[in-house]
Order: sequence, then structure tokens, then C-alpha cells
Amino acid sequence: MAGAAEVSNLLLKEGARGRGSLVAGPVRVVWEAVMQAAVDVAVRAYEDLSPVQRERVLEESVNVPAQARSALVDVLRRARDFAGAARLLEAQGADADAAALHEQAGALMLAAEAWLRAGDLVRASAAFERAGALERALELYRALDARESMAQCLTRLQRPLEAAEVYHALGYAHAELEALRGVPPEHPRRREAVLRMCALLDEQGESWRALVLLADARQESSVAREDEVLKAEHLRLLRHLDLSGASQALASASAVASVEAPPPVAERASPAPDGYEYLKAIPIFAELALEDLKDLFRMAHQVVIPADTTVLEKGAQGTGLLVLLEGSVDVASGPGPDARLLNTLGPGTWLGEISLILDGPTSAHVRSCTSVRALRVTRSDFQHFLATHEAAALRIYRLFTHNLAERVRALSA
Repeated sequence: MAGAAEVSNLLLKEGARGRGSLVAGPVRVVWEAVMQAAVDVAVRAYEDLSPVQRERVLEESVNVPAQARSALVDVLRRARDFAGAARLLEAQGADADAAALHEQAGALMLAAEAWLRAGDLVRASAAFERAGALERALELYRALDARESMAQCLTRLQRPLEAAEVYHALGYAHAELEALRGVPPEHPRRREAVLRMCALLDEQGESWRALVLLADARQESSVAREDEVLKAEHLRLLRHLDLSGASQALASASAVASVEAPPPVAERASPAPDGYEYLKAIPIFAELALEDLKDLFRMAHQVVIPADTTVLEKGAQGTGLLVLLEGSVDVASGPGPDARLLNTLGPGTWLGEISLILDGPTSAHVRSCTSVRALRVTRSDFQHFLATHEAAALRIYRLFTHNLAERVRALSA
């Protein structure tokens, strides 16, 4: 590397020719420390500069040898000027390194463009989504065939029918239903959305909710009230629920008001849980806003685990969150016959929430006692959720830290 005096003289000459600002005072101190490899001194000197002086250092970096610029990048990183370091790296064509620094600086659009130039479409799409450039993100998700991310993006773009089609292809019934709820009454395909929601609810054993949904939909307009397809579905649901008198009344008159009111809630069959309320009850999600929680719910997958199956293996890497909807599992100290039974968990309980955030081995062995239906959020999906929901991530990390501190305090006591 050239000596400090040589570089200083070079910068002074370039400044005299009008190609740069004259290096003097505090700015020159930074350069001399950089050239002498006095990194700590250079960092402190750079931190003490004014914004105008820091900009001058960045401008003058084009006039120094490549080794000096690389040394300056290290100084800027240690001084936490991530934006400045990213600028220098971009000028050198190190787009991947620059993108990571842009993200640290909070410049998400710059980060997305840099990831794109670096050929990392996964990180570019997530950065575009975080920056609110949803159309750009959707374009990349399509190129990657990342269908879950496509569906989430379409939902945030208020294109619920397109999102529902993707969820339907993936087989995510609960996510499809949630997406279809976003179709407004005035939408030209509202009838299609209502019929599909009724079918999904009916399949899930929630025919009463389907009937109420359909009755409400038929009240939205005079056209909907007279729609023969909606009327036929209404009759089918009434007969399915054995409301023969109500179905005869509906068949003889077009007014929806003539249909017998449904029985009290307490008398209806309990619907199969879809997991939303259970997810909502998990402490680290306690501060999530409605839309963020709905996005997380749509990201979850329903899974069925046979009886007498290892659900989580002690010592293996955690795979994410599992929320039990039906069935029960035993939590033991290990896999062997001499292992101690720690707990038996049933519907509404959850496992593995720590593995969503901390990548480490599972601390217990979990095996299904019966057939189990559960809602799974994988670690990779959750990390994508955090990357694209900045406000939600802040709330989750705050609560996670608080809960972890409480556990440590309890153990210490």
C-alpha cells in the first residue's frame, strides 16, 4: 500500500487540479490514519467528522489506490456508516456486500437493486417487498416460482382472487378462505368468491357459518337477492342443516328475511378449529396487528401426523412452530424407554416457538399419542415473514426478549 505522505500529496494535487476537494484538517487526519493502518484512530477520526466532511472523504476515495479504498470500507463499517461503505463497494462492483450494508442502513430499495445486480433474486424480492415495491417483488416471485410468497404479495396488493387461486393450487384451504374474504361486494366476481367460501366452510364442518355468510351476501344488493345460483346454494345449505321449514319458505318467496333465524350459537355444532385463535394466543405474537397476524396465519400449513410418530427429536435442529389443533402428544426428556415424561399436550398448545428465532437443537423429545392435526409455521417461512413485515418483527423480537428474560429470571430465582 502507498505511504500516507504519498497518498496525501496525491489528494492535494488532485484537489489543486479541480478534480476534488482540498484535503486538509480533520479529513486529512482520517486519510493519514487509514494509510498508516491505524484503524481505531481512523474510525474515531471519521466518527468525529461532520456530515459534510464525511461526504468529502467519500468523494476523495475515487482518487486513492484500490487498497486504500478497501481499507476505508473497513473503517466505515466499524464506524457504522453502512450507507457510505455500501457506496464504495458498489463502485467496486461488490454488489452483494453492498446490498447487505444497504439493508443495515435501512435503504431497502437500494439493497433490492444491489441484490438484483448480484443475481440473488430471493433476497432482492424480499427487499422489494419490505420496501413496499410489491409489483417488483411479485415479478421476482413469479420468476422464482415462489408461490406462497406470490400469494402473500397478491393479498397485500389487494388482488384476493388471484391470491386465492394460488392458495387453492397449493392446497391451503384456510389461506384460500382468508384471501377470499377480501373480495369486496362490488367486485364483478363476488358471487364466485361467496360460493367458494361457502364450499370451504361446508367442507370444514362449519355449515352454519356458510349459511350466515350466504344470507349476508344475498342482502348486499337487489341483484344478489334475485341471483338463482346463490338462492340454490342457500336452499342446499338449509336442507343440509335439516331446516326443512326454512327451505320451503325460501323456495316459495324470494325475500331472504322469510328464512327462519339460525339457532343460538350454544346449540350449534362446534366447528373444527383452524388454528387462528390458537396462533393469536401465543405470547410472542401478542402485539401483532390484525393484518400482520392474518398474513402469518396464511403462511401456516395444516399437517396431519399419525399416532405413535416422532414429532420433534431431541438434539435435532428445530424446524419451526407447531400448533396442535386436534389430538395429543407426549413431551419426554429423551427418546429411550427410561426417559422421563415431562408433559402431555393437547389442542391449543404449541411447540417449537423458540426455533422460529433461535437456530438450535430441540431440548425435548415429542411423540404423538394419537393422530394429530396441527398448524405448522416453518423457520424459513417465518424468517421471510420477519424480513417482509418490519413493524411486526420489531414487536415479536421485543416480546421474545422479554419472555426469555422472564424465563432466565425464574430459573435464577
